[in-house]
Amino acid sequence: MNTLYKIALAISIIGCINWGLVGIFNFNLVEYLFGDGSMLTRIVYILVLISGLIDIGIFTKDLD
Repeated sequence: MNTLYKIALAISIIGCINWGLVGIFNFNLVEYLFGDGSMLTRIVYILVLISGLIDIGIFTKDLD
């Protein structure tokens, strides 16, 4: 597995943990760390989006 896929998976996992915290405890870690509606918060969400799109490629690629 190449480095891009590993980075994308790591960012996606961080995003999943954040949304799990939102769902279970109503606590948004990204907004807590970077501020509600700040530019850094938006950048983190955009990175999670891009990582999710890259992760789609993992399903279509033979990883053996």
